[in-house]
Amino acid sequence: MSKAYEFLKECGSFFVLTINDDFPAGRPFGAVMEVGEDLYLSTNDMNQAHKQMRANEHIQIVAKKPTSREWIRITGIATECDNKELKARMLKECPVLQQRFGAVGMEHFIMFKVKAVNVEIK
Repeated sequence: MSKAYEFLKECGSFFVLTINDDFPAGRPFGAVMEVGEDLYLSTNDMNQAHKQMRANEHIQIVAKKPTSREWIRITGIATECDNKELKARMLKECPVLQQRFGAVGMEHFIMFKVKAVNVEIK
């Protein structure tokens, strides 16, 4: 388990920043898993986040531990992932998603693989 993944899991929620035309756009996320060296995020196709990640794959993930001043910033490349085995694993590792999507083949269930380019932990 990487330090970045451990940090995000400890925080519970984190912000994903995308590019919305010429400006950054941030929103809270909570579902994350790690496979190999990559992180995976889940969202749905009814929001702007997935459109922005499809249009510009450059993202940042930012979080701060609730009990300290420690923070993380992950700069990465997000690519859509439609691997059904990985989606099933995401549902298992993040049970809250089952309330929203129920199963791998559910409409609107989208996942992105994030390849970290830079990780800062302070």
